[in-house]
Amino acid sequence: MAKTADRSEFESIDAFGVGEPNPWGSHFTGESFLAFLTPEDYPLGVANVTFEPGCRNEWHIHHASFGGGQLLICTAGEGWYQEWGKPARSLAAGDIVAIPANAKHWHGAKADSWFSHLAIEVPGEDCETEWLERVSDEDYGALE
Repeated sequence: MAKTADRSEFESIDAFGVGEPNPWGSHFTGESFLAFLTPEDYPLGVANVTFEPGCRNEWHIHHASFGGGQLLICTAGEGWYQEWGKPARSLAAGDIVAIPANAKHWHGAKADSWFSHLAIEVPGEDCETEWLERVSDEDYGALE
């Protein structure tokens, strides 16, 4: 089972757990959840991010002067990833997205499915996330 809009069904396939309400939820359209998988002082931050159907984050950039970026490893459900100026990419469990530093992008669930991915922050210098505009309902609704 890949795509599901039923939360209890999704929780049975989400290996890392849905987690708690996302503390950065103000940067998301819809509800998202976060389960930290590494200790806070560990040099490589790994978290399971879960999106309810239709949830997506704002356009954002993981800035870095050297190294940096983010790696997404999709673990359950179906979602989307899009870099600025490029078509959206459909995502499912097992897909990997290597997001380069300084690339404007967004990611989230498909309208009819819960979605989880591991988010791994790539170490670098002068790393900072800049949150930008929301993905419009019109642009999101046009995805197939």
